[in-house]
Amino acid sequence: TLNKISSSKFDTPSKRDDFEDILEERRNSSDLRYALKCYTPVLYKGLTPCKVSELKQMVLQSDQLGYVITQVSKEKGMTTDEVTGDAAAILEEMAQRLQLSTVRFFAFTLSKVFKTLFRSICVNEEGLQRLQQAIHNHPVVLLPSHRSYMDFLLMSYILYTYDLALPVIAAGMDFMGMKVVGEMLRMSGAFFIRRSFGGDKLYWAVFSEYVKIMLKNGYAPVEFFLEGTRSRTAKSLTPKLGLLNIVMDPFLKGEVFDISLVPVSISYERTLEEALYARELLGVPKPKESTSGLFKARKILSEDYGSIHVYFGQPVSVRSLAESRVNRSQFNLIPRHIPTRPSEEILSFVNDSAYRLVRAQEENMVLKPWVLLAFVLLQKQAAEDKQGTALDEFTEQAVWLRDLSRHYGAFLHWPDHIPPSEVVSSSLSLHRGLVRISEGRVQLALEQGFAITPEEELLNQAVVILSCVSYRNQALNVFIRPALLASAIHTAASNRKQEIYNGFSFLRNMFSNEFILCPGATVQDFEEACYLLVKTGALQINQQEVLITERGHRTLAFLTSVLDPFLQGYQVVCRFLCEEDCLTEKQFIPAVRKFIIKHLLTGRLRYIEVLSSDLQKNALAALIRLGAVQKIKGYVGFTHLRVPCWFDRLSGYPTLTPMPFKSVVAHL
Repeated sequence: TLNKISSSKFDTPSKRDDFEDILEERRNSSDLRYALKCYTPVLYKGLTPCKVSELKQMVLQSDQLGYVITQVSKEKGMTTDEVTGDAAAILEEMAQRLQLSTVRFFAFTLSKVFKTLFRSICVNEEGLQRLQQAIHNHPVVLLPSHRSYMDFLLMSYILYTYDLALPVIAAGMDFMGMKVVGEMLRMSGAFFIRRSFGGDKLYWAVFSEYVKIMLKNGYAPVEFFLEGTRSRTAKSLTPKLGLLNIVMDPFLKGEVFDISLVPVSISYERTLEEALYARELLGVPKPKESTSGLFKARKILSEDYGSIHVYFGQPVSVRSLAESRVNRSQFNLIPRHIPTRPSEEILSFVNDSAYRLVRAQEENMVLKPWVLLAFVLLQKQAAEDKQGTALDEFTEQAVWLRDLSRHYGAFLHWPDHIPPSEVVSSSLSLHRGLVRISEGRVQLALEQGFAITPEEELLNQAVVILSCVSYRNQALNVFIRPALLASAIHTAASNRKQEIYNGFSFLRNMFSNEFILCPGATVQDFEEACYLLVKTGALQINQQEVLITERGHRTLAFLTSVLDPFLQGYQVVCRFLCEEDCLTEKQFIPAVRKFIIKHLLTGRLRYIEVLSSDLQKNALAALIRLGAVQKIKGYVGFTHLRVPCWFDRLSGYPTLTPMPFKSVVAHL
């Protein structure tokens, strides 16, 4: 399987849709007229949506919920009327109350806000036309990426603008603390669910029936975030399967002919929460959502946040996904109102579908020039380039990276009709809070502030670096497979293809919590990485060997540097755990952060970004998954005999050179 590298599967995606700026019309016409316009969206099969009260009644009278109510009443020794009352209370807490008057208020208000914050909001109209057709033919589930609080407001704003049915949106209970604003969100389509409800059968039954009945009856498109929560790092998160399982259930049980899943990619040129996210990753508690906090945040209206691109992807048919994968006859063996745990076959199908949808989101993310500039800035900072980079050299490196990313199929928004120097200068200006230009040289803005201690100064610098990292991370999906291959080549003892593949496979397995790497696709990812590096002239590959070309050294040096911070982060977590016997999961992050700060201050670590709690959690999850660390009754215990020996303990603090991978695999 490793001897043939097929090119057809990995060619650059076909031409994507063009964009239209929806703010352009808003700047030239009345916002009030826009908010009060005639709103007549296309509905599923032309059905008239039922009233909110009727929807609740359908949930409470469903056979599925009735069965669970009977079971819970027996288990808890309560009457069915008492349990039904509890179910009604859960539904009241949860349910949305969509009102067009509130939607119009938001349409007017958001028009004012968006015109102030953003230069443009660009949408692919062809994608919206596909969505309109999908809404008419089948129940629709919208799956936007989640990088900002703005995401769900932006989605509803766009659908209202184009006269499309407004979605009902799964939202966390956090927003209920905002009182007036929380209720207004409820009246604009949000339904509120608890972050976790463990083994609460009744809550789960009410929630799942509520979602499925809205979907089956064509009440409105259902919208939720496949990643489950906002990504503070701007990397795609491992998809959560609970809600996707629920929305696929009506098709799997034959209650609807098909369901359309629509991945939506939302790309921000500058994220409103960049510094907030960085501080959260450094352990500063997330501020509680509140109405007063919202008003305090109004100072952001004086800032420029550039442009937004929203790409509505091709609707994905659940029927097509399930074809030859799922035998639906299994659902005829048990009465459908009796809840059952999904089989391994169904779980595997839902998991594979989720990864496919997240990859579709990634591939349609629009990358701005600043994303590439962030790579250059961070690599210079890690190299301890205190003088900065001359602007001409900086621009040349950015252009080289632009061309490489295009060869790798990136959806890059770099205007070719504008000289590169102007594109770079414009991006640096927009992000002037993170970067400094002095005497024609460019570097991250890490000036000393009013820090009292070295630790405070380090954390202040970390806020800037992690903010910059969040932009670099937006393009990691473009480079990650070639980067894994470049690192495997760098550490292999020979140029034999099989040995390099073994190293690639180990790294891919280790970082499967860190990046979106589809389960069971190791060979395909290896072939894709080989193809891209051969295509760009960096490698020559025959049946047995992988050879670096003369022009390939620069490319491979860049790609190995992409993975270096993650390697060092995982290494330092291993080192920390080697010095611990056991600790609780709650203790792990503060303790490892303290350990990392100590070694950053002594110069033993190169990458400040290893302070990210996201990276530390992913490293721990990987070590638990690989059996190097065990969880015992709430404690994390290190199994010393099964440590993957990534670093030479005789040469001081961890190097960036893993030992031969066969030895690593043998340890595991």
